[in-house]
Amino acid sequence: MNFLTNDKLLIVGAAGMIGSNMAQTALMLKLTPNICLYDVYEPGLKGVVAEMNHCAFEGANITYTTDPAVAFKDAKFIISSGGAPRKEGMTREDLLKGNCQIAEEFGKNVKAYCPDVKHIVVIFNPADLTGLVVLLHSGVSPEKVTTLAALDSTRLQTELANKFGVAQSKVTGAMTYGGHGEAMAVFASQAKIDGKPLSQMGLTEEEFAQIKHDTIQGGSNIIKLRGRSSFQSPAYNAVKMIEAAMGGEKFTWPAGCYVNNGTYNNVMMAMPSVIDAQGVHFCDPAGTASEIKDLAASYEHLCKMRDEIIALGIIPAVKDWKTVNPNL
Repeated sequence: MNFLTNDKLLIVGAAGMIGSNMAQTALMLKLTPNICLYDVYEPGLKGVVAEMNHCAFEGANITYTTDPAVAFKDAKFIISSGGAPRKEGMTREDLLKGNCQIAEEFGKNVKAYCPDVKHIVVIFNPADLTGLVVLLHSGVSPEKVTTLAALDSTRLQTELANKFGVAQSKVTGAMTYGGHGEAMAVFASQAKIDGKPLSQMGLTEEEFAQIKHDTIQGGSNIIKLRGRSSFQSPAYNAVKMIEAAMGGEKFTWPAGCYVNNGTYNNVMMAMPSVIDAQGVHFCDPAGTASEIKDLAASYEHLCKMRDEIIALGIIPAVKDWKTVNPNL
């Protein structure tokens, strides 16, 4: 069998729906035969392994463990959906603190067992913050860590395609940047519908406001429709991100990446980006004054959340970051 690489791919949180879908997708795309599945929930983990074995993927070398020392050892590529879900009665701070503590442990495991990792994709929310924590505590260089942000843009693309009755691939240039989720900045001034500028499509302000609302609430809508949070789309996009880092097809949807460029500083945020075998590369987005203003507001929101986890003691003050990760 021809695989893209033989390097070890570690999937963290593999017992969950996102994790199990990532394992299947990676094997279907023939990224690598060497896939390690890691989770603390052993019964679910064993169930996923059984399912993968029942698929009978030719050439697959699937291993699994509940021991992080075994899981992370010599991993070259990692995707993690291993955060805790928000439960009834939890506050936003509870979710922020709990998942960022998980991210801290994750980053320290990278530093201890696979410091030569080539790329890490962080999925679990709040991804802008968990990715930043992983980057800090792992000690790796910034181009090696990305977070899943593409879903905001693919949801915007979906809404525009539905509005104008065209194939989704016919909608181009519709992107979201900044924070993931409700803090996103929608950039549609360069969007085209089957080659025609969106500005010439006769969309009213009210109609565009509804499209933005439906984009932002895209994940919530899936919960209403399916009774659970989305798992297929984040799994697929995350695997496509790691495929690009392995040297496969470049990933050109916005990725969350570490930004410290004088305008936006010391945050993980979605930017116009490309992931390839050298890691993630980004540039500043082009947009209208209103779009840039929205991005500035999204950035300020991210800074506020970053400062919250500094206050919680999960990461040090920005001035001390180089003592934790000299690559920053």
